[in-house]
Amino acid sequence: MTKFAKLAACLALAAGLMAGTSAQAADPERLLDDATATAGHMSTDPAFEPARDSFHHAKAVLIIPALVKGGFIFGAEGGDGVLIARDSKGWLGWGSPAFYGLGSASFGLQAGLEKAEIVMLIMSDRALTGITQGDVKLGAGAGLTVVTVGAGAEAATPANLAGDVIVWTSAKGLYGGLTFNGSVLKPMRDWNDQYYGGSPSLHDILHGKVKNKYSLAFKKEIASIH
Repeated sequence: MTKFAKLAACLALAAGLMAGTSAQAADPERLLDDATATAGHMSTDPAFEPARDSFHHAKAVLIIPALVKGGFIFGAEGGDGVLIARDSKGWLGWGSPAFYGLGSASFGLQAGLEKAEIVMLIMSDRALTGITQGDVKLGAGAGLTVVTVGAGAEAATPANLAGDVIVWTSAKGLYGGLTFNGSVLKPMRDWNDQYYGGSPSLHDILHGKVKNKYSLAFKKEIASIH
């Protein structure tokens, strides 16, 4: 198989994961329930301690309860997530949650199907602007630096947590590490429209100008992290 054919096959697999991840969460309310549980896991994980102070300075938080990685010769990652941004005028200091999908393609030997919980702390204005403007790529090559704590990153300390995005992860199974270089984050517009009704903009959602009462438990969990 040519290098071009391999790349096309790998990108197609990643696209398929992004398109099909809604089956994992079933619906927006289920995804919010899962994201609430993941926030609770993070707040009690000792590996999160180096990033706890960063959390209180984060401009937004993206939670992906189940990032899935699959394949053997080719691998791909994908997962549904919930993004919520700080808003001083919002209830509990946060706006409303917006639904996003994360996907990437990679080469290499991948053993089986693995999962990981992911929480991304959005630390810089440029990172948040890129995310809210639509599709955005993560990684230094895209101009956004990513630092990871949690599984496989026990040596991280507050002193070296400097990046546009700080990631906490809790991997399940024989997950051979996480890399987000080249990963694409894009809004799930159909889910946002379904959850809030009409076609709200990401700006209106993240600033709490549209609401859904089912979000309250999720927002309470985020606000309770100290």
